[in-house]
Amino acid sequence: MKRILALICLLAAPMAAAEYKIAVVSLLHAHVWLHLGTMMKGDPVKLVGVSETLPDLIARATREDVIPQTQNVRRPGVPQSMIFSDWKKMIDETKPDMVWAFTPTNEHVDVVRYCAPRGIHVIVEKPLAATYREALEIQALARKHKINVMTNYGSTWQASQYAIRAAIEAGEIGPVWRLHGVTGHNGPGDPRKSSFAAWLADPVQNGGGALMDFGCYQVLWTLSIKGKPRSVYATAQHMKPEMFPKVEDHAVIVLNYSDGVAILEASWDLPPAQRLGNEVYGMSGSIVGNSIRKAGSSGGGRGSQQPGAPVDVKPLPPERSEPIAYMVDRLRTKQPLDGQSALDLHVDVQEVLEAAKMSVKSGTAIALPLKK
Repeated sequence: MKRILALICLLAAPMAAAEYKIAVVSLLHAHVWLHLGTMMKGDPVKLVGVSETLPDLIARATREDVIPQTQNVRRPGVPQSMIFSDWKKMIDETKPDMVWAFTPTNEHVDVVRYCAPRGIHVIVEKPLAATYREALEIQALARKHKINVMTNYGSTWQASQYAIRAAIEAGEIGPVWRLHGVTGHNGPGDPRKSSFAAWLADPVQNGGGALMDFGCYQVLWTLSIKGKPRSVYATAQHMKPEMFPKVEDHAVIVLNYSDGVAILEASWDLPPAQRLGNEVYGMSGSIVGNSIRKAGSSGGGRGSQQPGAPVDVKPLPPERSEPIAYMVDRLRTKQPLDGQSALDLHVDVQEVLEAAKMSVKSGTAIALPLKK
């Protein structure tokens, strides 16, 4: 019996060693409520601490709650013993393998500065940083200390994103020359009443307004398809100055390529409406939403178009369908972050966003690359 027990313990040891610990820094970013339930499950990571000082956010975290955007799926409350008021003390005491920062965007660099020398991997919510300079510092720290820094976008885990890029790479619509996208909603809430909206509407903490909040999605999408542009031109609108006096609530970003253009809109002013999704135009067809439409063989004109056909969307493997699973897979396999999670890509996104802000101020197009 002793030999059997010893054998069981020996076999279980590698499984225990493979368990990764995760800690959450801040609850200010509302996306935390989408992911806290996954962390509470304890597989493939074990939650060891949550740092926060605001009583209302602590109360929400420690009670049983419905996970947003689910069919009444509930998560248990975080034990009070896991709540820390000092995030650095939490990291020192719990020694996590990775930290997920749900802080204001300008604090991402602070978390990486503390975690990188300790060999702790970091996940941040989109975008990577509030400024291009901060993004470059994060990149340098990650390289120096050999850690992963992953920027979480909800769109990264959508199977349709992969299917559309596969169709483009297969040449199904010919060389891509035009992209158009609209991302947004009717606003994050009243900054005077919401701690989440308060920092989103702060030009320092968020790096801007809707341009940063939703423009980052569009820029990531465009760069993953067509790479960095030659120049960036942007305009910003203040449709709700009484609500957002310090930042723009609508922005248009135009990315100029030698062989095409991307026209991207980011908004906090969109009422409920039916939108078909992003549009990709090639020389021989287009993809709108998840539908491919190819030009007819007879030449131009309306009659030459064929009915749209659905993009072949296949389910993603488990390690590609959720941020924690992906990070754990990268650590277990010792593979770098790739695709839409690659750090260098997110630094490029930050460069384009910085150029867009510069363009808004100057009223002119800004050439890339920017000076580092």
